[in-house]
Amino acid sequence: MSDRAKRGPDRGYAETYDDGRLSAPAALRNRDVIVRTLVDVAPSNGYALEIASGTGEHAIRLASAMPGLTWQPTDPAADRRASIQAWAAVEPADNLLPPLDLNACATGWSADHHGFDLIFLANLLHLVTETEARTCLTEMALALAPGGRAAVYGPFLRDGQTTSDGDAAFDARLRAEIPGAGYKDLAWVTGVWQGAGLAPAAPHPMPANNLILLAQKPADPAVT
Repeated sequence: MSDRAKRGPDRGYAETYDDGRLSAPAALRNRDVIVRTLVDVAPSNGYALEIASGTGEHAIRLASAMPGLTWQPTDPAADRRASIQAWAAVEPADNLLPPLDLNACATGWSADHHGFDLIFLANLLHLVTETEARTCLTEMALALAPGGRAAVYGPFLRDGQTTSDGDAAFDARLRAEIPGAGYKDLAWVTGVWQGAGLAPAAPHPMPANNLILLAQKPADPAVT
């Protein structure tokens, strides 16, 4: 993943704090509806991984809303991991672990991080190349425990098309600013997951034409 993709385009923070907390406007706009949706589809207990956790403003809400899950936030950027820790200190949750350094678009990370009952990713796939996105989605599938679920939030193409003038403009800007980046098609994402052995479910419509895409790993047939 490029350094630019790790940061995201124009991801200026609305506010920074002396204790290292960062605040992202997009995270504050969408996190409540994301949390409500994930509560409905997530397992009631187990081990959850959030990849590309960013500022940590999603992580603290996810952990408090789903106390039966132990949440592992991650991010490849040191300032964001510091922000996650700082937010966790202000809004502590016993089920929120310290953040790990993880590049979700790097091949092979699932060998060291696996057995998750839920893996959540928000707002990354459109910031990286198709090759990086394929790696990320495939590694997510490998990192799931049998019966585990994957959830990805963000903007997507439908049949190769954006769904609004605003999305078309943003997609064009991404493609101009980050070589190889841009919105990924809904069918492409579900196809990658199917190729990795997951069973995609119906997407959940979200505000601003976004979606939460869901898929599940088959349960272990040896377990009854």
